[in-house]
Amino acid sequence: MSQIFDFFLEAYKATPRYQIVLEAIAFVFGIASVWFAKKENILVYPTGIICTVITVYLLYINEYFGDMMMNFYYSVMSIYGWWNWSRKKKGKYIVPISRTNTKEKWIGFALFLSTMVVTFMVYKAYDYNIQIPNYLDILTSGIFFTAMWYMANKKIENWTLWIVANIITIPLYAYRGLGMLSLQYIIFTILAIQGYLEWKKSLNRNLQTA
Repeated sequence: MSQIFDFFLEAYKATPRYQIVLEAIAFVFGIASVWFAKKENILVYPTGIICTVITVYLLYINEYFGDMMMNFYYSVMSIYGWWNWSRKKKGKYIVPISRTNTKEKWIGFALFLSTMVVTFMVYKAYDYNIQIPNYLDILTSGIFFTAMWYMANKKIENWTLWIVANIITIPLYAYRGLGMLSLQYIIFTILAIQGYLEWKKSLNRNLQTA
């Protein structure tokens, strides 16, 4: 057990204290955001924005440009999701939990492919030596991008995509020495599984009362 803690803490020995504090803040708000998403609570977005803005900075100074771009997108998409989730008609929220239709699946696939292409181009624009971890970064960027769009529109498939991408990201961030963010994604995965189950129950209830 001590070896596991040593693995996560080793990378922080040479890290400036302010970066550790920022990563800890992003850690707390990131978990809070996923918790609120699981509960279908609008607070998912303000807490998520705090997390992603900090994470953008941390990834930028560490030159992880693909992940940086995704977190910047999360910040922008969070503003849209915040507006979309809060829309009401006759006192009732008008965006319910639902499944994707065929058109939305194709849109998601297009977002997935285009995001990977753009992320690859970002690395090339910075003349970055792309290695295996970067290709994994490109892959997860596509998955996360699509998941965020699905979440902003309350599509239950967002949780499946989060789970897959989180599982890939856990060892990726650990390898990069971002121990707290790696641990965060372990917790994200657990919450995403719970989120899927809770949204599925809510979806089934809505279908029964429709």
